[in-house]
Amino acid sequence: MQTEIAADIAAIEAISSVPTILEAVAAITGLRFVCIARVSADAWTTCAVLDRLGFGLKAGDGLDLATTLCQEVRDSGRPVIIDNVSADARYRDHHTPRIYGFQSYISLPIQRADGSYFGTLCGLDPLPADLSNTATVASMGLFAQLISKHLESELKLSESQSALLSERDTSELREQFIAVLGHDLRTPLSSILLGAELLKREPLSAQAAGVVERMRRSALRMSTLVNDVMDFTRGRMGGGIALNLHSDAGLQQSLEQVVAELQGAYPEHRIAQDIDVPGCVYCDSGRIQQLLSNLLKNALVHGAREEAVLVRAIARGGELEISVANGGPAIAPATIGQLFKPFWRAAGHAASEGLGLGLFIVSEIARSHGGTLEVTSENGATRFTFRMRAGEPVERRTVVRA
Repeated sequence: MQTEIAADIAAIEAISSVPTILEAVAAITGLRFVCIARVSADAWTTCAVLDRLGFGLKAGDGLDLATTLCQEVRDSGRPVIIDNVSADARYRDHHTPRIYGFQSYISLPIQRADGSYFGTLCGLDPLPADLSNTATVASMGLFAQLISKHLESELKLSESQSALLSERDTSELREQFIAVLGHDLRTPLSSILLGAELLKREPLSAQAAGVVERMRRSALRMSTLVNDVMDFTRGRMGGGIALNLHSDAGLQQSLEQVVAELQGAYPEHRIAQDIDVPGCVYCDSGRIQQLLSNLLKNALVHGAREEAVLVRAIARGGELEISVANGGPAIAPATIGQLFKPFWRAAGHAASEGLGLGLFIVSEIARSHGGTLEVTSENGATRFTFRMRAGEPVERRTVVRA
């Protein structure tokens, strides 16, 4: 049994997106302790944990199963969700909240591909939290599905490694892995978004309209997370960033739209822009928008609030140059070398500022376009600069890896 549990912990640790999932759960729910637990008939074991409460658990640690609510989830196959223990008739006198000192709690079952029970995705906090709303429950359910799909993929990968004798087999496995993320998660997300949009057109009470809007926003956040994880997975597994290259005469308008949207999202910040992109640019305009959006969000979050963020995009002499500059303390050279690594975040910056994939994806988009990405940080200003050929087609590609 111990060997089996150790293998299950290793399987969770092998999933590179688990830290992102835990960060996203914490950001959506507000819970400061989130973990993935392996729950067997007689044992509760931590597989992965995000602990901002100093709870003290780490991967491999166990709890007395009888003291947890995860046993109830295992036995019933249904989630346990508590917004406020003190106001919950069923759990206010329960021994588990008293033992662990929480007021809010959520635990959802994680099933294996064959339908057997693996464990739970759970979280708790000493403060009450609004966890039972439709948007949060739907988001948590999608996270549990994502973990299940990853476990299935890790199992298939482990079983197939000895049999992979050619690059063709490796390519097929990669495409199947990405298809799981793309189809099995995007389809229900699209249904949630469509349903929310339809409900918004119906006559609703103020409370119901608020729930629908929270559902829509949560689904949009989940969609962004899924897209980022897919981009990350392609990059790490050799698939790179997929491009739809064409001559675009409207890139200037597309870039101005990005600036306008983020100015609306961050009204307390000033954004100055100098965008002059006449004519056609041969690129994937959607990806270039994504590149600018990620760079601008990074500047708005980390730059000095009292100083304007400057966005500059110029196309001339057969070259497109996009730069984003913000004020604030200089970034140390050692830190600059870490900026484009996935899941990396500078010490002291909260998880709500991002999931740690934005700049990694920026670097992959730049590389896939055959461009360059530079960072300078000195004299109270930090600038990210992207350059690529604009006046002539680059070789059509979906993969550019060093």
